[in-house]
Amino acid sequence: MGIEDNVKRIADMEERLNRLNDFIKKAEELCGCMHQVSEDAEMLGEYLESSEWKEDFALDENGELPEDLKRGVLSEDGIWNSLEAYRELKEEIRKI
Repeated sequence: MGIEDNVKRIADMEERLNRLNDFIKKAEELCGCMHQVSEDAEMLGEYLESSEWKEDFALDENGELPEDLKRGVLSEDGIWNSLEAYRELKEEIRKI
């Protein structure tokens, strides 16, 4: 075994260390966001099941809301799909 093998191994391990450290940094940033996102998911779920959502949806259906108002939250499937994707992501994180 020559020095070239050692150099190759060290370079490979250095790449792995850098990849791990990059992941840790990104994961720490994401964990910081998880608290806010968790609250957002909870409030969106409550909104979707509320009479307020139904009222807002009816206003949209009747054309009473401003045209330039973003209304993605009035898509029942849109909220439900996002909440389901969030639940699935949380389950995947728990498995790690």
